[in-house]
Amino acid sequence: MLQIYKSMESGPLQELTLKTLEKGAWINIVDPTPYELKVVSNLTEVDSDFLRSALDDEERSHTDVEDDSVMVLTNVAICRGQDSYDVLPLAIIVTEEYIITVCLEETPVMAEFNERTAKLFRTYKKTRFLFQILYKSMTFYLRYLRQISKLSDEIEEQLRHDMKNSEILRLLELQKGLTYFNAAIRSNGAVLDKLMRMRNNPQLTPILKAYDEDEDLLEDVIIENKQAKEMVEMYSKILARMADTFTSIIANNQNLVMKFLAAMTIIIAIPTVVSSFFGMNVPVPFADDGHGFFYVMIIAFGISVSGAYALWKKDMF
Repeated sequence: MLQIYKSMESGPLQELTLKTLEKGAWINIVDPTPYELKVVSNLTEVDSDFLRSALDDEERSHTDVEDDSVMVLTNVAICRGQDSYDVLPLAIIVTEEYIITVCLEETPVMAEFNERTAKLFRTYKKTRFLFQILYKSMTFYLRYLRQISKLSDEIEEQLRHDMKNSEILRLLELQKGLTYFNAAIRSNGAVLDKLMRMRNNPQLTPILKAYDEDEDLLEDVIIENKQAKEMVEMYSKILARMADTFTSIIANNQNLVMKFLAAMTIIIAIPTVVSSFFGMNVPVPFADDGHGFFYVMIIAFGISVSGAYALWKKDMF
């Protein structure tokens, strides 16, 4: 999918086509075809490798400078379900005339830049627009981390009452999402630090024109990234300790069950042993007594009760 927009001076977004492409336009490419990549590369004179960078879902965050374009590849957070979180590469390419975004899927980050929010950004202010995209990406990390915190509290409450495999698997899914977030936020932080250093590079001044407001926005992005980093580390430790705690509880419960079963086995074995003695094919007490069976039962019951009491005193029940 290929969409082209340009901010008008009055505020709204103007939708363009490849034939009416103008300077200052934003080219948004989602899951592109080879033809779309080739056409955009020819029209904007951007290296096709830049455009294809975000099409590898395992690509790490980094920056590249080539000819008259700067590419910032960042990982954005996405939610794939109730407990499933992932990250996806998003390439933001800035040239002297255009800003281009490339991604494999529609993301909530880029969906925030639309007709409704058109007055909050300008496509022709490319450096500021770049920092606004990065800032919005960080806000989604923080939003999803708060969701993970609430979900972990919900899972903990349910596990306190009933330990189901489904809840433990949900906990595992959240841990996996935090692992993805941790790696992405760390690499995004390195990219932001590099952008901070690049802003004073005279060779990149025509491309990344940074004003005081833009630098303040970049500093805000760095602060948000550090906050997300601290949160993901904290939540990762909490979830790991929660998993260890419930693993210990499950093991302890299993030990209690095994201890109870061992005690019950001992108690049940006592009548078996007594009846075995009196069932021998030799002269035994009460053999000629008409009430012998009841005597044997009383003896077995008495020994079982005594054994049960002894085991209870040893906290086997």
